[in-house]
Amino acid sequence: MSVNVKLSCRNLWKTYGPQEAVEVTRSAAGSGNAAVVMQRIREAQGLAACAGISFDVMRGEIFILMGLSGSGKSTALRCLSRLVEPTMGEILIDGEDFTAKSPRELIDFRRHKMGMVFQNFGLMPHLTVLENIAFPLRVQGIDLAERNERARDMMRLVELDGRENAYPRQLSGGQQQRVGIARSLAGDPDIWFLDEPFSALDPLIRRQMQNEFLHLQSTLHKTIIFVTHDISEAVRLADRIAIMKGGEIVQIGAPREILENPANDYVEEFTQDAREGLMIRGASKADLE
Repeated sequence: MSVNVKLSCRNLWKTYGPQEAVEVTRSAAGSGNAAVVMQRIREAQGLAACAGISFDVMRGEIFILMGLSGSGKSTALRCLSRLVEPTMGEILIDGEDFTAKSPRELIDFRRHKMGMVFQNFGLMPHLTVLENIAFPLRVQGIDLAERNERARDMMRLVELDGRENAYPRQLSGGQQQRVGIARSLAGDPDIWFLDEPFSALDPLIRRQMQNEFLHLQSTLHKTIIFVTHDISEAVRLADRIAIMKGGEIVQIGAPREILENPANDYVEEFTQDAREGLMIRGASKADLE
């Protein structure tokens, strides 16, 4: 594996349903014919939420998984972080088999090397902004003075200075999401998973958060796997995009490549609004580079 690859996913499957469907997946998924395996899983009354997906994510890259509801994008993200256990497949992070980590090793990895942000901000209502951001550091056993100093650094990074003693209920939606982002970054993670982090926000706030996200990445250079159903958001943020349909990846490429050379009718239809939006704004092809 190239030293530039941070995460590698190979032939990843997640099957829901009776044990028979799971066994079908494990016995047949190595055949290389995903359509045949998926049919056999359906015959066993199961559902393949992820069907043999494979890709690499480079260090410092924003890699976006996208698709319609039910495409498998969020399930894929949860498998990659092992919030959901894959039925089969290989996940390598820095060349190490992530699926082989014990529960204790997994907890340690999440505490020190992984950041996660979800659509539901998940802030603790009884803690102040500073305490919410510092909470992962508290779990790590870092002393109060150091964790508060690092939490304040994160607050400055997401422009929340002066709100240390506020509670989540006193913040706007955009401010709450900033707290969630700051909390996920407090432990300086190597890899950052984001599942539709801006989709609950109003359009103007969402655009502002996208701007701030790009600014953060220009400073931090994190390896990011980001899930969205919004093609315009994906085109704006991604270094590369993987478009999913029915549990499979149908195309991977840079935004410009996907918009200019869709792999099939589904991708062409899916990206139509983004292409039209660029035309309306008078964007040049250079805007996609």
